Amino acid sequence: MPQHPDWIICEHCDSVYHRRPLARGEAARCVRCDAVIERSRRLNVEQLFALTLAAGILFILANVFPIMHISLQGLSNEATLWESVEALAQGRITLIALVAGLAIIFAPLFQILLLGWVLGYAYVGEMAPGFRACMRALEHLRPWSMLEVCLLGILVAIIKLAGMLNVSPGVGLWAMAMLTVLIILIAGRDIRYLWDDLEVPVI
Repeated sequence: MPQHPDWIICEHCDSVYHRRPLARGEAARCVRCDAVIERSRRLNVEQLFALTLAAGILFILANVFPIMHISLQGLSNEATLWESVEALAQGRITLIALVAGLAIIFAPLFQILLLGWVLGYAYVGEMAPGFRACMRALEHLRPWSMLEVCLLGILVAIIKLAGMLNVSPGVGLWAMAMLTVLIILIAGRDIRYLWDDLEVPVI
């Protein structure tokens, strides 16, 4: 959300406040609804861009390598994230497969691509073409990216299956766990400072 450098708007109740510098770890709250309207900046553009590149590498690893390895009496099987979505699509729950694919594959992929696009230009001090559309798309994608929910579901499945089968996490699962942390870091409030850093005109 673009904001004037001297004021900030509460996203929950639309109250307007004069912006003041925040110390590290400090947060500004709305007097009217007590919502957090701004936090001190944790990461700069260079750090965000580096983490985005790392997220891209982890995304590839999470989708190439198996997330889980199962074995029983000499028989074994393993699957990647994409193979898991394909397996869901072959049953009667195709709609769930589509939602799962969107939440754990496509939404994070588009987030990483858009973040890389805007941060790559911001790294050299320029505004990326289509900057406003990209930033708004990132806001809309955030609720759809559910890697943490998928990760929790996989961990629950591993715990439940551990008593019946030989279950071990794969490289893909570790990559997804680290990717989840990075997505939360780089797609948070710090990315909104780009509006001010690049002095994007308010329209």
